[in-house]
Amino acid sequence: MFNHSAVASLNNLEMMVYNVVIKNRDKVMYMTIRELADAAGVSTTTVLRFCRKLECEGYSEFRVRFKLYLAQSEPQPANFGASEIISFFKSVNNDEFDRLLDQATDIILASERIIFVGVGTSGSLAKYGARFFSNVGKFSNHVDDPYFPVTNDMAKNALAIVLSVSGETEEILRFASHEHSALAKLADFNLSWHIPQTRISGGYDLTTQIPVIYILETLGRKLAKKLA
Repeated sequence: MFNHSAVASLNNLEMMVYNVVIKNRDKVMYMTIRELADAAGVSTTTVLRFCRKLECEGYSEFRVRFKLYLAQSEPQPANFGASEIISFFKSVNNDEFDRLLDQATDIILASERIIFVGVGTSGSLAKYGARFFSNVGKFSNHVDDPYFPVTNDMAKNALAIVLSVSGETEEILRFASHEHSALAKLADFNLSWHIPQTRISGGYDLTTQIPVIYILETLGRKLAKKLA
């Protein structure tokens, strides 16, 4: 039901509905459309658009199909955050997402220089990605400083792999000059993942980075096979 193409087509408001559905999977089937809209902080019209993008004619059909979806799904562990991670893996475990990874691998293979870019937590993952790609035989660098000077020779036939949870980080957007994020609109190729963001007081981001690591390592392994 929540395949990658369907989830990737959701805009920011519809993603708010999706996040509420995923976090309240045991309650949603009993909620009215108004209750779901209020819980997500959106209008009922947004909820209806969300339903149609999941190939449901309306909210009633969505509730029926969602109930069937839950009945067919394996029981979810009680551990914090596990259901969101399992939902992510289910959404990418298909031929469509695998073809996207193959396309990305071909782009990486054709580039002479690979530069991973990220700030904060994404900066640490950029460093990890550069090391992982270098391990498989595609030498890569990482930049975790958005003000790092990029010279013409550095950018020649180079591929920048930009990591961002929100796709809206101002410093990253300036350096690069969520499927519908500002960053995705600047990118030549976009691989998006959809996990509800988790923040604590003070704005510190605790969102899981498991999807990023999975995508980086899968790309690295595909690259290793082509380089062999």
